[in-house]
Amino acid sequence: MKNILLIEDDQEINDLLSELLINDGFRVSQCFDGERGEQQILLNVCDLIVLDIMLPKKNGLDVLRDVRGKVDTPIIMLTAKGEDIDRIIGLEMGADDYLPKPFNPRELIARIKAQLRRKSLYEKPDDTLQALVFGALHIERKSRTVKYNNTPINLTSTEYALLVELVSHQGEIVAKDTLSELVLGRRVMQYDRAIDMHMSNLRKKLPQVSFKTVRGVGYILDMMGPLATNQSKS
Repeated sequence: MKNILLIEDDQEINDLLSELLINDGFRVSQCFDGERGEQQILLNVCDLIVLDIMLPKKNGLDVLRDVRGKVDTPIIMLTAKGEDIDRIIGLEMGADDYLPKPFNPRELIARIKAQLRRKSLYEKPDDTLQALVFGALHIERKSRTVKYNNTPINLTSTEYALLVELVSHQGEIVAKDTLSELVLGRRVMQYDRAIDMHMSNLRKKLPQVSFKTVRGVGYILDMMGPLATNQSKS
């Protein structure tokens, strides 16, 4: 049974989501302020976190900033309607997905299930999984570790899944729609920048890697970039 941590100060919303999730077979922990929510996150006993931005005692973005890097649990942010800057900042800071308020509770539960499916797909132990190597970049899929020139690279679970897909299809254009369905478990919505922001985070963490944008289509791990040069020398 998967454990969901709800950090939402609105009692009615929190209770409604809890009831729906429990009816869907999840175990739920409820928090109503940021400080308590952060304490629960750092115990690292949940499988997914739903984190509201507007919280008493400590807002959701501050909580996200302070826990990311310590836990890689998937985090879905709840943002105020029209607050695009909060969504962008949340994704930059390591949120896996976001949903603007007001939202359909069933949509949130669908997002939760999609994130958990993706997490299971990319992180389940499998001795048949082969390491992915591209020049100085090494992805050990059994242990879910990423290194560049033997230096560990700390990625969120979504960034890791995105990197695996691009390296698995190195030299090929991977459509943004395809990446969204594989990595986020949903189709790209209008004005949806989630995949773009996760790509931006990958570029910051792996500046040596030549990730190229094919405008209007998707992304490609460029065979002619610095990694290919390193590979040709090995």
